[in-house]
Amino acid sequence: MLEIRNLHARIAEDGTEIIRGLNLTVKNGEVAAIMGPNGSGKSTLSYILTGRSDYEVTEGDILYDGQSILGMDTAERAAAGLFLAFQYPVEIPGVATMQFLKVAMNEQRKARGEDELTTPDFIRRVKAAAANLQIDMAMLKRPLNVGFSGGEKKRAEILQMSLLEPKLCVLDETDSGLDIDALKIVADGVNALRSPDRSFIVITHYQRLLEYIVPDSVHVLYKGQVIKSGDRQLALELESDGYANVIKDAA
Repeated sequence: MLEIRNLHARIAEDGTEIIRGLNLTVKNGEVAAIMGPNGSGKSTLSYILTGRSDYEVTEGDILYDGQSILGMDTAERAAAGLFLAFQYPVEIPGVATMQFLKVAMNEQRKARGEDELTTPDFIRRVKAAAANLQIDMAMLKRPLNVGFSGGEKKRAEILQMSLLEPKLCVLDETDSGLDIDALKIVADGVNALRSPDRSFIVITHYQRLLEYIVPDSVHVLYKGQVIKSGDRQLALELESDGYANVIKDAA
């Protein structure tokens, strides 16, 4: 599904290197958790995967289904099946959430050579997905994320993910700001999408999310490199002991 080879990347504006020789493989159907202290490059990695223009790759490669994506822009990567759930979802005044969803779904379908959804078919799909996430349809008539609580924003993103059916889902600290009830709902939405043909990269600081979205692998990121990998037990050790010993052993 995804293979990152010796990736080096920097902030385009000032040349600050953030990712320094990162290697990571995520298999089909795998849920890979990325953990690490603040400033280790976790969010930067998510932005680079989805083609954010204010970062540039200076060395290495990112292979998605065996093909390099470095020459693809953000829209092309999205059409190919990459999805990013933001830590802080953007508010878009004046754009109704339903309209945003319809445009996003149909643009992706067009890029894949598929017919656009009819309005009745679109509404049926949204209603079914919203019900699974306990989303009131009235919320979807409001401007995208405007006035939404933290939990509503994250549910709206998981709704987008459910409707777009991406192959690689990158969740950038999607547990940030969620109470336990909202966390469970979001996790249930993610777990419902797990399949042998869909992979997840779950970026988080805390073990609590991984109690609900159980990872197949856990990778510790520090100073732009993966310094240790393991199974779910590694996340439990980090929660208990912190990062100091892992960083010391990698030095």
